[in-house]
Amino acid sequence: MSSPHTLASYACHPEQSRGRLHPEPGGETRGPRDIFQRDRDRIIHSIAFRRLRHKTQVFIAPDGDHYRVRLTHSLEVAQIGRTIARALGLNEDLTEALCLAHDIGHPPFGHAGEDALEEALAGQGGFDHNAHCLRILMLLESPYPLFRGLNLSWDMLEGLAKHNGPVTAPNWAMRELNALFPLELDSWPSLEAQVAAIADDIAYDNHDIDDGLRAGLLSLDQICAVPLVAQSWDRVRARYPDVPEHRLLRELVRDQIGVMVNDLLETTRANILASGVQSVTDVRAAGRRLVSFSPAMEAAEADLTRFMYAHLYLHESQLAEAERARVVVSGLFDAYRADPARMGGQWAELGNAPEPQRSRTIGDYIAGMTDRFAERSLEGLGGKLIVPD
Repeated sequence: MSSPHTLASYACHPEQSRGRLHPEPGGETRGPRDIFQRDRDRIIHSIAFRRLRHKTQVFIAPDGDHYRVRLTHSLEVAQIGRTIARALGLNEDLTEALCLAHDIGHPPFGHAGEDALEEALAGQGGFDHNAHCLRILMLLESPYPLFRGLNLSWDMLEGLAKHNGPVTAPNWAMRELNALFPLELDSWPSLEAQVAAIADDIAYDNHDIDDGLRAGLLSLDQICAVPLVAQSWDRVRARYPDVPEHRLLRELVRDQIGVMVNDLLETTRANILASGVQSVTDVRAAGRRLVSFSPAMEAAEADLTRFMYAHLYLHESQLAEAERARVVVSGLFDAYRADPARMGGQWAELGNAPEPQRSRTIGDYIAGMTDRFAERSLEGLGGKLIVPD
């Protein structure tokens, strides 16, 4: 179990947690775990986490077994996040829990599915995957007999709500959850949450290159047009001048992750020192992000992101798959809104509520689907995947 003596003063200490929304009768007696370790384990054992194995990361319902999905991406984010947290003296267990949970709110088909749900729910408050992540963890997944949700710690929920910074314009879902368990949405989150957010960026910046190369949508010559990548490739080639090029592509990815992490650690240590923060309360009141890249790395990372959008995320084949995903999600939404009984079970009953609850319930149901289940569901309803030219 983590010892508070190994943590920096500005880390989240488990014994100082603000606790859980619902008291848990009988005490926490299931093994020698602190509150953040229990949060992590509740995420790992959740149905929502298991569903991530069939949810899109970059490629929609990929045929190949070697491409990343939301589950493998989340595991990789957690590995990067724990490394950073340990180096900074932060709470590794809370950081890991935040990393593992950060994508739980994504609907099927990734951002294409989210855009389709946002469009379908436009008149009922819209859809946001980050707010939906908390909605799943606080309300929808309920494995315990006396309360709804996983009953995660305040510190965990706050970190998920604000990992990208203060929430200045919460949507309907976030407002409802904040009213249930106030999360101080206008302040900055813990350093652990800030680490989880940037570990996500580091993971997808680099692992999406790996998947893009594997899929043949990117070439080495293309990605070396990005200065950050070209510099990493030059270092790798200098270390292994006699190794065939194809054997070095994954080394390129590893090298670049290391460069970004080292830059982050150096910059963040300087930020923490300059800010004078001594506690997690100070961190939340700091008024700015403390876990960050240097300005030079931030510009280089933004350059890489622009490249990835132009050459991978918005690739012609990816746009065609995104349109196919939109057809599935919008088709399901229209079918369930016309007849909520098609959802079956408790969802059918909840779907008979007046608006906006009716549409929001349908959104909850669809958002929980995996890519494959969504496609099978539309086929089961007699829908056809007709994608316009």
